[in-house]
Amino acid sequence: MISIVGLSGFWILALLTLHGADVGETKRNSLNEPDVPFPPACPTAENLAAVCLQGQGRPRYLSSFFPNSRVSHFHRRGNAINRMESWFSLCCRGQQDQNHTSCECWKQALSQFCTEEASTMTKAYVCCADRGEARWTCFNSELPNPYYDPTPGYTAPPVPEEAGFTFDPNDC
Repeated sequence: MISIVGLSGFWILALLTLHGADVGETKRNSLNEPDVPFPPACPTAENLAAVCLQGQGRPRYLSSFFPNSRVSHFHRRGNAINRMESWFSLCCRGQQDQNHTSCECWKQALSQFCTEEASTMTKAYVCCADRGEARWTCFNSELPNPYYDPTPGYTAPPVPEEAGFTFDPNDC
């Protein structure tokens, strides 16, 4: 006969195993959070070729990537990256000064991210508190992928083009 203590121990072990399992496509770090490398680097002469030519090799963050709760700030980061990548595809298509327009894509995507961050009841991303050049300097520091290297073996899923990018020749 199985004892109640043995059966309880079995269920506790089973629940702990399921809780720690990597279920679905969401990648997690040691804090059990989605892995969204952020912030993206500002396009420069050193990374522009990768920005324009290797976009399909960098992650996109579909809604299915995120768990249903407690990670809305990661979801906003993923949306900002998706928006920026969408706009990069526009900026890199036939523009005379791709570095200039790609920098604008970066700034506009992160500006919209900060607007979304400010509209929540949570603490906004630290760089969003800065203004002007200080904001862009903050966003362009401690970069997880400064050269926009593609992820080996990854091909981005189709993501609809995001409307809203407007070219300003006086920006960047």
